[in-house]
Amino acid sequence: MSRRTDRRPAHATTGRYAPPAARSERFAVSADGARLHVEEHGPEEAPAVVLAHGWTCSTAFWAAQIRDLARDHRVIAYDQRGHGRSPVVPASGYSTTALADDLVAVLRTTLAPGERAVVAGHSMGGMTIMAAAGRPEFAEHTAAALLCSTGSSRLTAESLVVPWRPGPVRTRLTRAVLGSRAPLGPVTPVARQVLKYATMGPGSAPDRVDACARIVHACPTDVRHGWSRVLADLDLDEGLAALTAPTAVIGGTSDRLTPIGHARGLAAALSHCVGLTELTGMGHMTPIEAPEAVTGAVRELVGRYLTPTSQEQKEKTP
Repeated sequence: MSRRTDRRPAHATTGRYAPPAARSERFAVSADGARLHVEEHGPEEAPAVVLAHGWTCSTAFWAAQIRDLARDHRVIAYDQRGHGRSPVVPASGYSTTALADDLVAVLRTTLAPGERAVVAGHSMGGMTIMAAAGRPEFAEHTAAALLCSTGSSRLTAESLVVPWRPGPVRTRLTRAVLGSRAPLGPVTPVARQVLKYATMGPGSAPDRVDACARIVHACPTDVRHGWSRVLADLDLDEGLAALTAPTAVIGGTSDRLTPIGHARGLAAALSHCVGLTELTGMGHMTPIEAPEAVTGAVRELVGRYLTPTSQEQKEKTP
């Protein structure tokens, strides 16, 4: 059952990047029993949008998109397992299969049979879409998809977080850095600078850096480490090939975690790519760094593939 709420995460930022209060909250139960915190915003009868956040983030990451889209969309956002208000699971519960199971559980819990949505994923959220692409439940409920600042494979080999020449040494160092069990601790000026270097463009505004830092630092250390091991060995190329829904791709040209080559590769490999947007000077955290561009991409997909007018036009096409 859903229930009205005005609770907000303890790590919520203030002002422009504070996550809005949800209209309702509930838990979706995944295939292995994991419980996923799900929140809904906006009018119940409006076109549906589902948002899947990335590694070390939470629904708070989508604050700008939720605030804008909820004016005329039903926005469904959920915390990946172990993140935000979704309970931590055993170490064996981290896998790409779990990512797919969780997204299917959210779709099944929030959408009526046959009801479709635009599904958008950032970073690990985009990988979630690729992991679930071959599932019949995903096909049933997905009108279009958005892959934002993500990749399907070779993440540690191609990451630019460690300033070293490409090769096995850099790959090992990257795995060690991203998989570290060291607690991030409180958000300090030094911590903000480290996070900005690794995940954001050089021109990112201080308030946007602070918003990202507070969200990332709130992720439990064991959860961060558990998912880092999945990402280090990621291979979702087959999932990418199975993604047949109309799909748009967004990437930042200054992204160190998933460099722009990943976005270009995704666009080239997709069977139904409907656009590649390269955001000059933006890093990995594009929904916060360039909120208007990401929100605009979602709105365009809804307009083209989900609204009654777009469906009528599609049906009339020979």
